[in-house]
Amino acid sequence: MDRLILLAEKIGERLLARGETLGISESSSGGLISAALLSVAGASRWYRGAGVIYTPNGFYGLMGLKREDIEGMRSSTEPYAAFMAGHIRKTLRTNWGLSETGAAGPDGNPYGDAAGHTCTAVIGAEVSSTRTLETGLGDRRENMVLFAEAALRHVIDVLE
Repeated sequence: MDRLILLAEKIGERLLARGETLGISESSSGGLISAALLSVAGASRWYRGAGVIYTPNGFYGLMGLKREDIEGMRSSTEPYAAFMAGHIRKTLRTNWGLSETGAAGPDGNPYGDAAGHTCTAVIGAEVSSTRTLETGLGDRRENMVLFAEAALRHVIDVLE
């Protein structure tokens, strides 16, 4: 967790210096992204909230979305990650939205992605960046940490 906190501190410093805010939609990282960000003292100045969208109930209930909103997309893809990052950004009225979606393991997901697969997206007013990570691991806990780390690094790269 220490390496996640170091990345979160960098994000906090950059967002604070820019006077900007961040909202999170995460899935297979299980809240680790938010936990790392919230461990930073003063996070309330730039962290606006998050949802761990792990089931359809979270998608429909917490995010207020409908199946039609993602027609032609499926979870664990870059287009879906971009949609969710944009949606959380709009919902929480933040400068930046971050989304992570994947399959932590030990098995793959119902869509055919192997364990260790995740997609992240960082969306801002004029920026849309997506990435895919394949760890090749079936270790659920390790994948969750690697997914959170990849997402946090993605934010740092976009903010540079």
